[in-house]
Amino acid sequence: MKVLLANKYLFNNGGAETVLFQERAFLTDSGVEVIDFAMQHERNIESPYSTHFVSRQDYRNGGYLSKIRGALALIHSREAVSKLASLIDETRPDLMHCHNIYHQLTPSIVGVAKSRGIPVVLTLHDTKPVCPVHTRALGNQLCSLCLTGGFHHVLTHRCSDGSLAQSATLYLEAVTQQWLGSYEKVDRFIAPSRFMQDSVSRRFSPDRTVLLYNGVDVRNISPRGRDKGYVLYCGRLAPGKGAETLLRAHQAAGCPWPLVIAGTGPLTDDLKSRFVRNVQFAGHLSGDTLSTTIAEASVVVVPSEWCENCPMSVLEAMAQGKAVIATRIGGVPELMNDRETGYLFEPGNADELRTHLECLMGDGELRAQMGAAGRIRVERHFSLEKHNAELMAVYRSLLPGRTSVVAAVHGARSS
Repeated sequence: MKVLLANKYLFNNGGAETVLFQERAFLTDSGVEVIDFAMQHERNIESPYSTHFVSRQDYRNGGYLSKIRGALALIHSREAVSKLASLIDETRPDLMHCHNIYHQLTPSIVGVAKSRGIPVVLTLHDTKPVCPVHTRALGNQLCSLCLTGGFHHVLTHRCSDGSLAQSATLYLEAVTQQWLGSYEKVDRFIAPSRFMQDSVSRRFSPDRTVLLYNGVDVRNISPRGRDKGYVLYCGRLAPGKGAETLLRAHQAAGCPWPLVIAGTGPLTDDLKSRFVRNVQFAGHLSGDTLSTTIAEASVVVVPSEWCENCPMSVLEAMAQGKAVIATRIGGVPELMNDRETGYLFEPGNADELRTHLECLMGDGELRAQMGAAGRIRVERHFSLEKHNAELMAVYRSLLPGRTSVVAAVHGARSS
């Protein structure tokens, strides 16, 4: 069996890529031929298909004309369409599985596969098909205005950073893809949370959407029980991620415990200048360094203020046996049991977060108890083995003529 995996980045750039590489490894280990399609980038891993990758696009930087060209390319990429067509004709995949394809690849690539009779799966890492700015946020409120496909609201409310020009570009992107029917051509949407499933089911038929939570390879993670007495945040330092809320809660508590901020982003310099006492800005961490940093934390905080889907940061912390404090938003409450595996709090509520921090940081036994409960929950409901089995079932449902091949692949992997 041949599966074409499409994602704008072929390097680990966040949660979407974590899922992509987990699935890529599973398929490769199962004997499936994986065909990569991505954007050219110096951080990409090696791929025999890199000559088919699209040119690198950075639509945020450059001069006026460059930005105009970039804006047109993110609406519909003729280069991506042409190069994917060539790649498909050369490799003849059985199925195309898309992850984060927006902007640099564009959803226009879906039509290329469908015109050649290839079924398409799209994992919904965010709400982009039903929200042009992909956050479902209007100010500090959860927004449902565009869920049925009426995208003019993005213009009315200038949803992209208050900019009419940026909002107009995203509006044109949304209506162009709507006119092309790109999302309508997707055979199966994978929703990593009920929140995501409900969001897209208002526009698309519910029977096209499958609930499939992200998974963690718990076999390779042993809760080591180390607790070095610090609070940990892992994530981007960007609007909507809630890092400032955590820093304010830490400050309001009197900064009695070290706070480690693992991440970078546009707010880095501002936050560094305003929050100094007992805070370590560790920068972007990954791999073994990140794993060790989580393992040695007392508590992991995920204070997102925009709707999270199925954040790997929550699952990875629970797999490490850590108590988690996270916001009651998006798909996060589906992952945790409030007051059993950690605490949930209202987005932006620094006082409530401070209370939970003081409770957990002052009670090592409670931290250990909640961490152990989180580990058990991940093992039962969010293991990578479970995720992979359900992914193969999705593939099987779309390849009726190749059921025996898919079953053999799955059986070989399970044995």
